Amino acid sequence: MSNNILVLPKETAQALVDLTGETRIDAALTLLMREYARQQLTNLKNELQKFERKYGMSFEAYRQIWNSEEKDEHYTFEAENDYLMWEGAVTRHKRLNESFAWLP
Repeated sequence: MSNNILVLPKETAQALVDLTGETRIDAALTLLMREYARQQLTNLKNELQKFERKYGMSFEAYRQIWNSEEKDEHYTFEAENDYLMWEGAVTRHKRLNESFAWLP
């Protein structure tokens, strides 16, 4: 693993200290990343729950129905848009969980 150096303007470094109360910049960045990841995961979880309530099932169950049946209601703008938005939220939630699992 290489040691990369990140140079920040003094104002940015001070903002990190002020925001987190942490004087070590690396620790302050980790705190902010962890908090941001938690916030994003919460937002995505809420979005996923909205779709699960609307359709009464998980995305995987909905995907199976979507892929196996040819119903006219699948071809409405709302249904296609919901499917794409739901799939995107599932993918993003999975990636964030995997990417930020290392954060303490």
